[in-house]
Amino acid sequence: MRCQSTARVCRARRLTHGNGFTLIELMVSLTIVAIMASVATPMVQLTLQRQKEQQLRESLREIRRAIDGYKKAADDGRVKKNADATGYPPNLQILAEGVQDMKDPKRKVLRFLRRVPQDPMLRLQQTAGTSPSVGWGLRSYDSPPESPRYSQDVYDVYSLSTQTGINGVPYAQW
Repeated sequence: MRCQSTARVCRARRLTHGNGFTLIELMVSLTIVAIMASVATPMVQLTLQRQKEQQLRESLREIRRAIDGYKKAADDGRVKKNADATGYPPNLQILAEGVQDMKDPKRKVLRFLRRVPQDPMLRLQQTAGTSPSVGWGLRSYDSPPESPRYSQDVYDVYSLSTQTGINGVPYAQW
């Protein structure tokens, strides 16, 4: 395509019909992408925190149901316990390992958990020989709720995380 106008008009046409983007177009595009990324990042972080909180709720519910199941089995005479014992499990690991059913003639093993879930708020690196129950705070039956401590049985569990949930309640109080 030949230019039949003046030289200046021909040069202008060649510059505007070139391939590629101008610097201004690139800067505007990058600015728009940066704004979109800055808006999306907090939403993604909030979604991830909600997922971890849901995992924490499910893990606490699962462990607490297992503790209650162990206590019921102990009260029913299916789990061996001392006369002065509360009937709560001595640790979390026994809920997954299981105990002998004292009412079953074959002494089958009663298991209350498949495995002890990890605290999703801590996600401690599991090394060989380390139990996931290490990541949970344990409260004994004789321990007050305001200052939980572990002595001889596990009445309740709580997260050892020092963070606060989206609802404003610290994870340790869930």
